[in-house]
Amino acid sequence: MTRPGEILGSVVAASEREQLETFLDYLRDAVVRKARGVSEEDARRSPVPTGTNLGLIKHLRWVELGGFAEQIGQIPAAELPTPPWTDADPEADLRLEPNEKLDDVIAAYQAECDRSREIAAQHNLDYAVITPRGRELTWMYLHVIVETARHAGHADILREMIDGSVGD
Repeated sequence: MTRPGEILGSVVAASEREQLETFLDYLRDAVVRKARGVSEEDARRSPVPTGTNLGLIKHLRWVELGGFAEQIGQIPAAELPTPPWTDADPEADLRLEPNEKLDDVIAAYQAECDRSREIAAQHNLDYAVITPRGRELTWMYLHVIVETARHAGHADILREMIDGSVGD
């Protein structure tokens, strides 16, 4: 396995875009690596009071969708799937439900990441979206990197608490 320092160090002299893409892809892969290899029962288990489990990958799918598809890609909300959260259950995207399979959630996340890459590739980094939440593509990369890193850390801790697995 390639170590994080090797991956991230490989883009020190790269363009800003290549650096952003490499950091984000590393984090996307880290989240998936932390979720792979656990049973469905363990994936649903939450060792924390909030109920968060490895289903938090669902949340990252929606981060990708909201940032790249909805904001940068300007895909109308009517053409996007309905989010899993409600007013009564605003945290529904942070856990696996009994009818969900971890592999399906991971596949949906990876498909959304692929769509994010396709949308981002269509624009320069300074591409700005004119909406009430207008953002530049660079800002969106940074936002998704921060959000993915945060939840990769959560997944790392959850995995360690579930079965003692540690590492990259």
